[in-house]
Amino acid sequence: MPRPGTFRSGQDYYPVLFHELTHATSHESRLNRKGVGSSDGEWFAFGSTPYAREELVAEIGAAFLAGHAGIVEQTLNNSAAYIQSWLQRLKEDPRLVVQAATQAQKAADFILARQHGEPATKGGE
Repeated sequence: MPRPGTFRSGQDYYPVLFHELTHATSHESRLNRKGVGSSDGEWFAFGSTPYAREELVAEIGAAFLAGHAGIVEQTLNNSAAYIQSWLQRLKEDPRLVVQAATQAQKAADFILARQHGEPATKGGE
């Protein structure tokens, strides 16, 4: 993450932080979600469906976390613009957004449980 001072405001910084934190939940020691890269060395090509899915998970997770933090308006505008770039993948597989939202909710729950000192479980168990 770039330093907070490189962003115009906290409302610009935190959505990026939340996006990256959501990506971090994909690690096998956290939610074990196949992300952009995985521990077995498999990397997904930019623009591929697995790549798009993980980007949607991260962006939706960031929106959930921003809502929790009370910085929704700016985040929603930025998220809508970012998700627009993945629209073709959504058109090809309409289930993609629902699957991504499910994974994003698990990621947000994991992050928030860790923030509050609650035990974070894999897969929302």
